[in-house]
Amino acid sequence: MKALVYINTNHFAAKASFEAVTYAKKLGGEVTVVAYGNAAGAEALGVYGANKVLVDSSINEADNQQITRLVASAVEATGAEVVIFSHDLVAKAVAPRLSVRLKAGLISGAIALPETGNGFTCKVNVFSGKAFGNVAVKTAVKIISLLPNSIQPENVGGTATVEAFNGNVGAAAIKVVDTKKPEGSIPLPEADLVVSAGRGLKGPENWGIVEDLANVLGAATACSRPVADIGWRPHHEHVGQTGVAIRPNLYIAAGISGAIQHLAGVNGSKVIVVINSDSEAPFFKAADYGIVGDAFEVLPKLTEALKNFKNAN
Repeated sequence: MKALVYINTNHFAAKASFEAVTYAKKLGGEVTVVAYGNAAGAEALGVYGANKVLVDSSINEADNQQITRLVASAVEATGAEVVIFSHDLVAKAVAPRLSVRLKAGLISGAIALPETGNGFTCKVNVFSGKAFGNVAVKTAVKIISLLPNSIQPENVGGTATVEAFNGNVGAAAIKVVDTKKPEGSIPLPEADLVVSAGRGLKGPENWGIVEDLANVLGAATACSRPVADIGWRPHHEHVGQTGVAIRPNLYIAAGISGAIQHLAGVNGSKVIVVINSDSEAPFFKAADYGIVGDAFEVLPKLTEALKNFKNAN
């Protein structure tokens, strides 16, 4: 089954990209990656199973309509039967457009490889992660957006060839005036470990105890929506249904009550640890481990214990 993977040029070295290529490789056929802009580092995707990378250098900025036309042209050129996206903001904008253009069925937010023994069916999260659904697609071309951290990247030791590609993308409909990249060494969607906090921290001046724990763990920092809305933390750290959806191996939440909107964006985490002084906080119902206590006491003790553990080993 020939597969085409769209990857943002800036994400050639991102874990989510490796996952998408690995997913495509496991479908059993040739894997082609399509991207735009600068091709530097693209050949490394061969390590995870990509056979070739098609790069259109005519797109300079992110225009979702141009990207849609680019991917559609690559599908036609390669004869791809399945198109794979990582389930990010670009996928949410481009995949539905591509679905209409190609008259192709779309599976949004897949969490497992498709079942192909009797048709083509993929498992997805439904009802904000409270249940699972199986989505069947019967069209000739299938489109899948893969939730990050749903599959482990696998090194197969190859090298991809990089080719120039004309995607016939047409003129841009938008003009990007300025771009601000999130600060921090670990982007939230890429983080395996995340330490998050809410209004229970009482003010931005207290965020040092969150950052101290994150630094010891090598984790990213996050926050609840109210914290971002009142300006305590930048909006790119807001996780939840209306923010960044994450699926880390470990999610530590301090001083967050656990409203359904927040839980919807983090309940794919492998392990959830909740720290709250209110024993009735809703978040405890979703937690794998819960600590009833003051975050101002618990977080420093966790940080100190981890430092001691590291020093002893």
